[in-house]
Amino acid sequence: MPGENLSRDEARERAALLSVDGYDVSLDVRSAIGDGDSGGGAPRTFRSVTTIRFRCAEPGATSFADLIAPSVTAVSLNGRDLDPSEVFDGVRITLEDLAADNELVVDAQCAYSRTGEGLHRFVDPEDGEVYLYTQYEPADSRRVFANFEQPDLKAPFRFEVRAPEEWTVWSNGVGELHDGVWRFAETKPISTYITCVAAGPYHYVTDAYERVFEDGTRLEIPLGALCRKGLAPYFDADDVFLVTKQGLDFFHDHFDYPYPFGKYDQAFVPEYNLGAMENPGLVTFREEFIFRGRVTRASYEGRANVILHEMAHMWFGDLVTMEWWDDLWLKESFADFMGAFALVGATRFQDGWITFANRRKAWAYRADQLPSTHPVTADIRDLQDAKLNFDGITYAKGASVLKQLVAYVGQDAFLEGARRYFKRNAYGNTRLGDLLSVLAETSGRDMAAWARSWLQTAGVNSLTPQVLLSPEGLIDELAVLQEAAESHPELRPHRVAVGLYRRTPEGSVERYARAEADVDGPRTVVSELAGAEAPDLVLVNDDDLTYCKIRFDDTSLATLKDGLGGMTDPLARALCWSALWNLTRDALLPTRDFVGLVLRFAGRESDIGVLQMLHAWAHSALVNYVAPEWRPAGERLLAEGALRELRGAEPGSEHQLAWARFFATVAAGEGDLKLLKGLLEGTETIEGLEVDQELRWAFLGPLAAHGVAGEAVLAAELARDDTASGKRHQIRCLAARPSAAVKAQAWAQVVESDALSNALVEATIAGFVQPSQRELIAPYAEKYFAAIERVWTQRSIQIGMDVVRGLFPGLQDSEGTLEATDAWLAAHETAAPALRRLVLEARDDLARALRGQACDAAADDR
Repeated sequence: MPGENLSRDEARERAALLSVDGYDVSLDVRSAIGDGDSGGGAPRTFRSVTTIRFRCAEPGATSFADLIAPSVTAVSLNGRDLDPSEVFDGVRITLEDLAADNELVVDAQCAYSRTGEGLHRFVDPEDGEVYLYTQYEPADSRRVFANFEQPDLKAPFRFEVRAPEEWTVWSNGVGELHDGVWRFAETKPISTYITCVAAGPYHYVTDAYERVFEDGTRLEIPLGALCRKGLAPYFDADDVFLVTKQGLDFFHDHFDYPYPFGKYDQAFVPEYNLGAMENPGLVTFREEFIFRGRVTRASYEGRANVILHEMAHMWFGDLVTMEWWDDLWLKESFADFMGAFALVGATRFQDGWITFANRRKAWAYRADQLPSTHPVTADIRDLQDAKLNFDGITYAKGASVLKQLVAYVGQDAFLEGARRYFKRNAYGNTRLGDLLSVLAETSGRDMAAWARSWLQTAGVNSLTPQVLLSPEGLIDELAVLQEAAESHPELRPHRVAVGLYRRTPEGSVERYARAEADVDGPRTVVSELAGAEAPDLVLVNDDDLTYCKIRFDDTSLATLKDGLGGMTDPLARALCWSALWNLTRDALLPTRDFVGLVLRFAGRESDIGVLQMLHAWAHSALVNYVAPEWRPAGERLLAEGALRELRGAEPGSEHQLAWARFFATVAAGEGDLKLLKGLLEGTETIEGLEVDQELRWAFLGPLAAHGVAGEAVLAAELARDDTASGKRHQIRCLAARPSAAVKAQAWAQVVESDALSNALVEATIAGFVQPSQRELIAPYAEKYFAAIERVWTQRSIQIGMDVVRGLFPGLQDSEGTLEATDAWLAAHETAAPALRRLVLEARDDLARALRGQACDAAADDR
């Protein structure tokens, strides 16, 4: 809608003009229950009345308030009634002739959301109960109440909510029910995008956190956790509270600033678009973090990491907030780093840095090699840019850079800088320089030079060892060579640890020497390692101190091909796996060689998170990077290997569960599908493998995609699991069936209609795109390019992103698809920049896949 995409320039102009003193927001959501949506296709609505008290630096000036709503009943400015038809255009309310002190009152009918943006309304198919929750980042609170929607116009908020009498309502502050109205304590000054409301018949569990500080002061924080009633039997709130308390202790120990927002509720909500959101006092999470079936330790670690990530935001983001989305890293990079830092420092998940090195950095490496890569401090022109910059650069690269910063300035200086930053800027807004200045104070380092290299340039460097040996077989000189991509030629200063490894007579690969060094420029000599015994393997980023792509010399690569499984240090092993995957994606290692390494050594991987990452990479290699003529052989080898490891795994172990899920992912042959069907029906068993409901759906996916499980089977399974989760699984499996009519229906439901909720759009796309059905979905490549601009214009940005990313014809991996993509880009130079960015990213993935396939095909000539 015109005017919906607020620009940075508009925000700066408004922030210079206005200061906000407070909001009173009254919502009436009693309309959420009852009969279906109103007739004529109009959305179901709720009443929203907002009073904003604000000042204007230039009396007589004109500005605007933000509101996205079907209709406005009344607008009053300083006691003057304004005609809504004249001042409201569907997105903005024009405010003319402002006084020095102002009061704006807006009475509107706002729409419930089905896309996870604004006030989302969910009807549980299991029991018909209705649940509401809000999700605003970066700019969707204006779908719920009138406001000034930008992060630097902070204010205190007071909410009141009228809801069905059997419901409970939560918001940022403590709430009390009086005369049918929930009234909430006024918040501290916060940004609009982290205000929140949740309402419905949620299952609610309580606990409390207590802390006595050294000066004798006592802090008591009420804790709560909520989820849908249907998930209550699976809700392990005790573990959520355990991690929460551990995190609060950790951050209090390190930040020297008590948690400032009163209570701490955590809501696990349905159809959530994100992993979680840091609303102070009421953090929201996707309900998939409540596990309906058996999962591995990696899933619990992942949940704990997200809990701690959101908790870190209470300081980095909520207490101190970036001025505009350019400095999004000031909250997301810090929360991502602090999540891993606290995970290792405070919880049972002591191997969190392994997961960080293997999983989070993989996200960063991919994002940093896309044409859309950007500096950690990005150039965010508008809200659409902001939405797309919640990416691997802002999160994982930013966190990796902070890990490098901690190595650069020292942990004590880094944390002391954070403490000063909070105290100086509490409840305010900051830019990059505000943080760098305190870090310069505490470390004595030149932070401006560091920031230029690490925060203000894009791209990832490659570090390769160069070993020169003496005639006696000792290291004469060991150097680290640094390279950069032509598109982003910056060479950066790296604090690295270089590890030397050798093979033992027992077959293990162990480190025998290590040195830390400051790598700068194209070649750096590590003098401390001169005279050491010749290594079988050199690991140039041992202990994962810096952010780089690790490369190997020929000797090291040969050692890995023979002895990767014998590496005794799990972090070093994870780093080597990550480096090998990067070599594969960069078309420097034939894909079948990587698949061979997985087949040979993944079964010996002790870290369950690394193992599951290897499964994901191996499947991606098979789908995207192997030469098409070798794909059937690779598919067969991976299925055989997965089944062999499944049968050989310890009965009942999490490794057995991981191999069962991977086997389902790669199963395609008649025998494999027969085994899956038998495991479902109970005619086949594998000792120790419990086929619970979630695993049943995992097995049904490939059976549906290969035509073994039809509509009747899937309907019967839904009857067995008639829940919201079951419905999403069924929709995915239905769309996966190998039928032209099925694909046409799925396409129409997602592209031509907006009847499906965000979660069911996601499920339908996941089912539609099946690697085994390349020919079947080939006709949709042309339809995709004909539809995406219309979809982007007509649908919400979240649905637009899901469609453009999810339905890109990447499985049509040919030069022809590349040419069709280029043709669309050439013909749509004036399309929305965010839309073009998504298509450019998809094009880059396709081009990378074709390069990988060519590299793999060349392996036939060896």
